[in-house]
Amino acid sequence: MSPEHHEAEHQAIQQRGDFDRALRIAEALIFASERPVPAARIQLALPEGVDAQAVLTALSAQTAGRAVELVEVGGGFAFRTALDLAPAITRVVEVPRRLPRVAMEALSIIAYHQPVTRAEIEEIRGAALAQASLDALLESSLVTPRGRRESPGRPTLWGTTPRFLDQFGLKSLAELPRKEELVSNDLAVVELSPERNGAPPLVPDLGQGPHPRAA
Repeated sequence: MSPEHHEAEHQAIQQRGDFDRALRIAEALIFASERPVPAARIQLALPEGVDAQAVLTALSAQTAGRAVELVEVGGGFAFRTALDLAPAITRVVEVPRRLPRVAMEALSIIAYHQPVTRAEIEEIRGAALAQASLDALLESSLVTPRGRRESPGRPTLWGTTPRFLDQFGLKSLAELPRKEELVSNDLAVVELSPERNGAPPLVPDLGQGPHPRAA
């Protein structure tokens, strides 16, 4: 075997070792994170010369069809339980809190018209919006203030959060379904999913901590 061939083989083994280690690092980082992890953040943790996108593609292929799969959601990557296992899991896990229909209607309007004021939400709905409904969205981290409208009273503008994308399994707002689907009977009582990997924990109870108040 020539020295050149030996060196090439050694480099191939080294690269394979780096890639295998990168797979383990990416898996550990995503598993430990409470939020979807962007590819750029994963790249910072990987061995030099290993591409994060290639690692994520390989990790996605490895987990495809397993009980816990790698998915791209909310601007990053996260592990989620396979959808086909949901019926079995929901029979034994604690039932999470649900959003009432009024809150879901408000969330739908915010998602499709953001940034939007509370008065504009009420105008589109054709009915007043209770403070409790906005508080429920805030406490679930589904909406957040996005500045103020430059108009009399400077009302607060509302928009959705990365948590909203994660909750509905969206990579971006461009993947939003039709408005009718977002406020369907099923989603009107949507179960709030976990902030961590795997089966969903309960969303914190109302009043557990300070939250911004709607204007």
